[in-house]
Amino acid sequence: MQISITKNPNPGKMPPENELGFGRIFTDHMFIMDYTDSEKWHNPRIVPYGPLSLMPSGDGIQYANTVFEGMKAYRWADGSIHLFRPIENAKRINVSAERIGLPQIPNDIFLEAVRELVRVDSSWVPSSEGTSLYIRPFIFATDEELALHGIHKAIFVIILSPSASYFAEGIKPVKIMLETEDVRAVRGGTGYTKCGGNYAASNRAGDRAMEKGYSQVLWLDGVHRKYIEEVGAMNVMFKIRGTVVTPSLENGSILSGITRKSCLEVLRHWGVPAEERLLSVDELISAAADGGLEEAFGTGTAAVISPIGELFYEGKKYTVNGFKIGETAQRLYDELTGIQWGKRPDPFGWTECV
Repeated sequence: MQISITKNPNPGKMPPENELGFGRIFTDHMFIMDYTDSEKWHNPRIVPYGPLSLMPSGDGIQYANTVFEGMKAYRWADGSIHLFRPIENAKRINVSAERIGLPQIPNDIFLEAVRELVRVDSSWVPSSEGTSLYIRPFIFATDEELALHGIHKAIFVIILSPSASYFAEGIKPVKIMLETEDVRAVRGGTGYTKCGGNYAASNRAGDRAMEKGYSQVLWLDGVHRKYIEEVGAMNVMFKIRGTVVTPSLENGSILSGITRKSCLEVLRHWGVPAEERLLSVDELISAAADGGLEEAFGTGTAAVISPIGELFYEGKKYTVNGFKIGETAQRLYDELTGIQWGKRPDPFGWTECV
């Protein structure tokens, strides 16, 4: 693939790394590639970061025909820049695209685009403890017709955002409210994809939770309203009587998280019991009430590990592990971030130099 590069004539300057925040600052360039039925994917280019010109009738605006990924680049102590399991993101964006009816992108094109854009804006990859370059690839439809129809035109874009640690003051447990009114996804729906509509549909419940002093919601399944699914925008794991339990992906209503997958592989590598299965809210709350729930934590690209210190369900609060990060969650966080930043051995071959 021949990528044309137009350098930004007015390059910006990265602010002090302790002021980065998360996902608020963007680099000098972005990658763009177009799709039409006749030409397929074509015109790959890196151009100055800036507004996109879109028609108001475009499908991506009108019908939320959009999917995305979240990944990171890390600067190691020797100055080299590394990605973490990028092939998994390439595969997953195509799983999402297939479900929404968007054109899929060959894995090699996806990976080359990510690598080249990171190389062009390599000076924006921070190096302080816990920092990284957040990478946001996304695809959306650009057909200019309001009638419902198949997708014939689309655009693939990648933008970059230097970001500080998700936890500015270190990992701290959060409070989670079990959602009993809205549902996130159902069997046969789009729950297993990273599509815009999934996240838009979660806003109302998230707002209600925040009004009550809770960081996020813990979703139940959309059919029985009794099985645990995800927490906010992350997968979730619970250590119950010595075994780590995470909801099964079999129903197709839960995102196949890359951090989730990595945690399970690390746990099994360590010999820690780990199960993927249905977990009812009754089983979870019973364990929380009798002390069998030893740990709870979310897993995701942005935070890596987010410990849960309190659950709220049907008017009652349940404290988890004394509102402290658990041993397993801390160990997973240290191992994964150690591999990502090149501070620990990578026995799985997950990292690759840009």
